[in-house]
Amino acid sequence: MPDIKKAIVPAAPHTSNWDFFVGIFGMLALGLRISFLGKHQIFVFPVRRILIWLGGIPVNRASPHGVVGDITKAFADRDSLILALSPEGTRKKVENWRTGFLYMARDAKVPVVPVALDFAKREIRIGEIIEITDDIEAGLAAVKAFTGQARGKIPEYE
Repeated sequence: MPDIKKAIVPAAPHTSNWDFFVGIFGMLALGLRISFLGKHQIFVFPVRRILIWLGGIPVNRASPHGVVGDITKAFADRDSLILALSPEGTRKKVENWRTGFLYMARDAKVPVVPVALDFAKREIRIGEIIEITDDIEAGLAAVKAFTGQARGKIPEYE
């Protein structure tokens, strides 16, 4: 992982609940402190405290308005924040990735560091820093180019 204090880390492909555990074990193995976005429904007793301790930030996906602004403010308010998320927004197959993470990076002026979760090769690959400009589509293409060769746990969901 690059030695930086702030970044957004899109991890893909996200096809299984196992992706979360692989990511957590990778974070712990590398001695990193990474926050992550998760749907608010998983932040319930008895796992809520553990998820928050691990860096979890609950998000209500039913009302996505304001999430980009909230995260942009979180970056401004903190000395360090590495935020991991799923650019697909779900484990199921999607035609289009969500682009909010790119707007977060652009507005907060933080880089994106793509991560590929490759179950076929049993690897977690960390990419080079990508600076996000107003050309959101170029940023999305760069992230997809890095993660596109990785195979998810359930490849038919890619």
